[in-house]
Amino acid sequence: MEKTRPLWATPLQFVFACISYAVGLGNVWRFPYLCQMYGGGSFLVPYIIMLVVEGMPLLYLELAVGQRMRQGSIGAWRTVSPYLSGVGVASVVVSFFLCMYYNVVNAWAFWYLFHSFQDPLPWSVCPLNGNRTGYIEECEKASSTQYFWYRKTLNISPSIQESGAVQWEPALCLILAWLVVYLCILRGTESTGRVVYFTALLPYCVLIIYLVRGLTLHGATNGLAYMFTPKMEQLANPKAWINAATQIFFSLGLGFGSLIAFASYNEPSNNCQKHAIIVSIINSSTSIFASIVTFSIYGFKATFNYESCLNKVILLLTNSFDLEDGFLTANNLEQVKDYLASAYPSKYSEVFPQIKNCSLETELETAVQGTGLAFIVYTEAIKNMEVSQLWSVLYFFMLLLLGIGSMLGNTAAILTPLTDSKVISSYLPKEAISGLVCLANCAIGMLFTMEAGSYWFDIFNDYAATLSLLLIVLAETVAVCYLYGLSRFESDLKAMTGRALNWYWKAMWGGVSPLLIISLFIFYLSDYISTGTLRYQAWDAAQGQLVTKDYPPHALAVIGLLVAASTMCIPLGALGTLITRRLKRGDTAPVA
Repeated sequence: MEKTRPLWATPLQFVFACISYAVGLGNVWRFPYLCQMYGGGSFLVPYIIMLVVEGMPLLYLELAVGQRMRQGSIGAWRTVSPYLSGVGVASVVVSFFLCMYYNVVNAWAFWYLFHSFQDPLPWSVCPLNGNRTGYIEECEKASSTQYFWYRKTLNISPSIQESGAVQWEPALCLILAWLVVYLCILRGTESTGRVVYFTALLPYCVLIIYLVRGLTLHGATNGLAYMFTPKMEQLANPKAWINAATQIFFSLGLGFGSLIAFASYNEPSNNCQKHAIIVSIINSSTSIFASIVTFSIYGFKATFNYESCLNKVILLLTNSFDLEDGFLTANNLEQVKDYLASAYPSKYSEVFPQIKNCSLETELETAVQGTGLAFIVYTEAIKNMEVSQLWSVLYFFMLLLLGIGSMLGNTAAILTPLTDSKVISSYLPKEAISGLVCLANCAIGMLFTMEAGSYWFDIFNDYAATLSLLLIVLAETVAVCYLYGLSRFESDLKAMTGRALNWYWKAMWGGVSPLLIISLFIFYLSDYISTGTLRYQAWDAAQGQLVTKDYPPHALAVIGLLVAASTMCIPLGALGTLITRRLKRGDTAPVA
């Protein structure tokens, strides 16, 4: 089996595959949000500490297991112990859930990329109403970028209970996204190994271009100052540390089985310790680098909105009080407002309700993550740039590369255990297995192109993996250290690489990392319990904004099934092995 197993062409190809998988959309649209929420530069303190005590050790553990066992997640953990086959199955289930919805982001990126060639950009202005007497009311109450996202892209329904029909344009983009993924994985490591050079390197080229452009934008320094000004009081906030640990955990893609699958195609003598350190550092450095780019864009957008607000107030007061042009400026606005309020109290009281409260700080503090950052905030900034079509094409091309790179790892986590199976591979060639997996995910993914699809997308994004992955990685760590045996695993690593395991890795695997995972699990569980009714954000077209609603019973049932479907694989796998072994021995005693 080992002699015929395909291998990466070079160790560098493996590193690029890991970087392409780990560096994804979360680096661009979640890490900047966490910096914004938890003290700017001070958030880097818990983030780096969690990288050292959690991210790097757990990444090394998964790479070492994959390289040692030379199988996908199911076979690898079955080799560690027959009672652990459920751990691998749980990883495959979570990866399948992830593939079902994650490629929808690539479909949306394709949709925006195709529209980026229009002049003007279709999200830059509100469309006219049916009578052509003004703009569509929903767009006027929201904004042109929000309208294009919620109405033109999603055609979103008022609630999750109103499913609506499949939107054919996003559906075609989803088919295209899956076709691209299939072509990339068609020949296994041979085709994937070539693609990862592009999916790993080109996003950095785009980020560098965006950095140069971002730093030259008016107001960029306001955003960078906001990011790097530390709020040290946030270091006493436990949520800052919890979110730092969570970001490291999910950003590296731990628990999905993708890293184990990638490492299984390595030469046994590969220095996976060095590669774990390299991938961890590059992943975290990318998050910080992407944040610098994002906050320069934040600063430009916030400054643009702030100055636009000031100009509207100045124009309003100038016209209302017949002031000379140029008399009222941004520098003397507050003084003139005070003067007008005291000199013309009656007239000022009439005008006052129309005066907006303009604040640069408030604009900078507006925290957005996920699709809101990618498809609303960034597009809001892009539409105000010169040659906006160019910047839009570059941005959504980068999103596509990041998304496709992550999808290569997600699909590998499913395909490797399937192609390792003698039963399946004896009936179907590798290309057919890949095609069936892509086809099944694409068909199920059509759910997310319906009018209520984005609500289901949020459910899968929030609940399909969080608790499950924590349990999976905890089971992996405990299995290696206390079932397989840390000293035995250390001997295996030394036999493979010729390097002894130092005290740092032993301390992290044996105590620090498992305790940290348990703490995260308890936090998430208590947070769900204390929250009570689970809620979601629904789009209210009449108000042109998001409103909070309670999930209906059928949505809560799906959430429960998503969590249970993967987590229950672990005990059920162990129970199935126990029953099978007892039956083979002819033992009819009841299972305790």
